[in-house]
Amino acid sequence: MVKRMVALIAVLVLCTAGTTEPMVVGGTLASVSEAPWAVVLTNKDAVRDSKRWCGGVLVAPNKVLTAAHCAGRSASSYGVIQGRADLADHSLGKFSAVSKIWVHPAYSTTTNRNDFAVLTLTKPMTGVPLLRLETSPRADRRGAVPTVYGWGDTNGTGPEDTLQKLAVPDLGDATCLGIKGYAENGYTAAANICAGYLDGTGDACQGDSGGPLVMNGRLLGIVSWGRGCAEPQYPGVYAEIAPVAKTLLEQVR
Repeated sequence: MVKRMVALIAVLVLCTAGTTEPMVVGGTLASVSEAPWAVVLTNKDAVRDSKRWCGGVLVAPNKVLTAAHCAGRSASSYGVIQGRADLADHSLGKFSAVSKIWVHPAYSTTTNRNDFAVLTLTKPMTGVPLLRLETSPRADRRGAVPTVYGWGDTNGTGPEDTLQKLAVPDLGDATCLGIKGYAENGYTAAANICAGYLDGTGDACQGDSGGPLVMNGRLLGIVSWGRGCAEPQYPGVYAEIAPVAKTLLEQVR
C-alpha cells in the first residue's frame, strides 16, 4: 500500500515528494475562496519546480495539520503556502516557514495509524478562515459524501499543481476491511475512513497526503494512503479526525 505523499517506499500512495504521477484524480478545479484553509506543504528536497510535498489544513493561525508520513524531514526544510490555487502564480498567496513539528506519539509506520502531524508556523496566517475539527465519530457513516481537496497528481485528468476537489462517497468501514491487503496494512474502523469509488472514477493521489476531507464545514479526515490512485476496487483511506480530536486540539490551541 502506498502513502499519498512524496517518494515513499510503499504500495499505497497519496502524497509523495517529487513524484510525477497523478493529483486528485477525476476532480474539478477548486478556488481558494471555497477552501481558504487548504494549504500546500513544500519541502526543499522536493524535485518539482513548485516544491510541492503534501497537503495540509490551517486549524489555527499558526498551526497546520497534515499527515505524519509527510513530516519526516527537519522543520527548517518545510514551507507552507496558503491562498494560491495555481502554484505557478507566485503573485498570490501567503507563505510561512515552519519552526516546529509535532508528530502523534502513537503514529505507526507499520500500521499507518495515527497518521497526524501538527506544524507550527513562524509567521501566523492571520485573517484566514480556519477549519474546525470534527469531534463526532458518527460523522463517519456509509452514504455520506465528503469532499477531498488537494494539489496532488491528477493522472492527466486536470492541470498539475493546481487546487482540485472531488466528492468521495463514504463507503463504510466494512468495504475497506473486505479488501485484500487493506486490513493487513493497518486499516481499522476505529481510526480510518474508507471513501472513494470502486469503479475507479476518482481518488486522492500522490501529493495529496495530509490534505483535507471535509463535510458539513468540518475536517472529517486527512488523506493518508491507498493502493495506487483511482484503481478500481481500491478506494482511498483517510485518517479519521474524531477519535483523536481531543489530542489534536491540545496541540493547536
